[in-house]
Amino acid sequence: MGDVQEDIDNDSDFQTTESGASQSYPQQCSALRKNGHVIMKGHPCKIVEMSTSKTGKHGHAKVHMVGIDIFTGKKYEDICPSTHNMNVPHVKRNDYQLVDINDGYASLMEDSGETRDDLTVPKNDIGAEITKNFEEGDTLMVTVLSSMGSEVIIGTKPVTK
Repeated sequence: MGDVQEDIDNDSDFQTTESGASQSYPQQCSALRKNGHVIMKGHPCKIVEMSTSKTGKHGHAKVHMVGIDIFTGKKYEDICPSTHNMNVPHVKRNDYQLVDINDGYASLMEDSGETRDDLTVPKNDIGAEITKNFEEGDTLMVTVLSSMGSEVIIGTKPVTK
């Protein structure tokens, strides 16, 4: 009997998976709102325009949405029956203190004192403002937006003493 149990233990082959935390969740089209988030063509987008058509001959009102990719700024459009679900990305905003800028990378400190050096200073107006204010000696906080495994610096504000 012991030999059989030993064979079962040795033959067990389990696949490991991720933690199960999803990058998005479903939400009915009619419940989405302007300035909210939605996944359009695989990209996390902020909804900038929404309109709903009347019910057609098949009985579904259609929702027309225009969204801007939260990381690239690219515009996407989609049409979905109001009763269908669309995926909404989990989007988090975190503030970090800017410690240094090295070769275009921002060195950021969390409230816990941990530092990270893996985000680039954006090559846009916000990035220019961050670089200018940092070089002038200002103490800055930067806002980092994270969603679907990507992160980007989206804003800055001076630290008031």
